[in-house]
Amino acid sequence: MPSAPPVLLVEDDALLRQAFRILLEDAGFRVLEAGSAEAALATASAETPAAVVLDMGLPDRPGLDVARELRQTETTRDVPIIALTGRVGAQERAECLAAGCTEYHGKPLAPQKLLERLRALTS
Repeated sequence: MPSAPPVLLVEDDALLRQAFRILLEDAGFRVLEAGSAEAALATASAETPAAVVLDMGLPDRPGLDVARELRQTETTRDVPIIALTGRVGAQERAECLAAGCTEYHGKPLAPQKLLERLRALTS
């Protein structure tokens, strides 16, 4: 049986991160967690994820910075990034996509939709 694809979950809200982790693990993903931009970049450097679920509103640096840095790093250049944000609008969407995010979704995102997108992006 193939090993579960690692998904880097970047969310500063601990309760939300825990809920996402449980959802993803129950769906067969291996979850790498980070609660800040710096932790996300360190984790992605230590173990290349198959996909990244990235909150845009992080406490230490904007999620856009994380996306840009992941795109500039050889090992994570092509890793799909799903941006999650509470700021929904055409400008925010354009900024996320320009920073290198593969997809952009407003919060809250239906759990089944997230799983559907992750399965599509990691298969």
